[in-house]
Amino acid sequence: MENQTTVTEFILRKLSSDPQMQSFLFSMFLIIYLITLGSNIMIMVVIRADSHLNTPMYFFLFHLSFVDICYSSVTVPNMLMNFLAEHKTISVNGCIAQIFLFILLVGAEVFILSAMAYDRYAAICDPLHYVQTMSKGICVQLVSGSWTMGFLHALLNTVFALKLHFCGPNQINHFSCELPPLLQLSCTDTLTNQVVLLTSVLIFGLSSFLLTLISYIYIISTILRIQSAEGRRKAFSTCSSHLIVVVLLYVTGFLQYTKPSSVSSVVLDEIVSIQYSILIPMLNPIIYSLKNKEVKIALGKTLGKLKFLK
Repeated sequence: MENQTTVTEFILRKLSSDPQMQSFLFSMFLIIYLITLGSNIMIMVVIRADSHLNTPMYFFLFHLSFVDICYSSVTVPNMLMNFLAEHKTISVNGCIAQIFLFILLVGAEVFILSAMAYDRYAAICDPLHYVQTMSKGICVQLVSGSWTMGFLHALLNTVFALKLHFCGPNQINHFSCELPPLLQLSCTDTLTNQVVLLTSVLIFGLSSFLLTLISYIYIISTILRIQSAEGRRKAFSTCSSHLIVVVLLYVTGFLQYTKPSSVSSVVLDEIVSIQYSILIPMLNPIIYSLKNKEVKIALGKTLGKLKFLK
């Protein structure tokens, strides 16, 4: 170790070395980021502006949109700067800070999605006690718990990442700092980090997934007992968007963080990472909020008020 140079910064990998492709990708991801910011901010504004959306479901949607704004902002601006720079570098501490924020926000996202599944369970399976079950205090506790679980997940992995030593090479085979590709550059043994990462992903990820799964087992069994075909259709439409978001996030996230390093592929890792870190924050307000009739009505009212003010 004495003759080894300590790495103080990392070089992030570009998605493409072709200048024309870089220009195309820069434009595409910039548009995606702007859509993500605009749609999620719009959802937050509409929910706060319309008193009819003062319900637990939209309370969780508001916080989901806030998480998605932060979530995409941890990754995408850095990626866009990488397209403009000849070599995009990030300090070791900056890289670990980005990892901490990323894990924190992913953790908060999956547990908020679990809270939303529980909300749908309460609304469909026990509608007579819905107001008491999903009181304002319970909703605040669920969101606070989501942030706490995300923080604990991020803190656990970050503490062990701070103990790593890097002496070269210093190029991360990824467009952003994520823990799996970072561990591949460490000069010190990463077995403890890998065990902690896998264990924490399984504990935090599976616990939130099981909460969602159990909620939907009860939801589906209740829906199937509805005799009216129209009633079943409405109940399924209420939950289908949430299921799409959950499946996309969990499948890609588990694939990235639990697969063995021996089957790692740079291209596959980047495609999977783009799905859960860039596309999902953009898709959430589209497939989970903007297709909702109540949100469309509230959006129309809000836009009408803005035109009137002009």
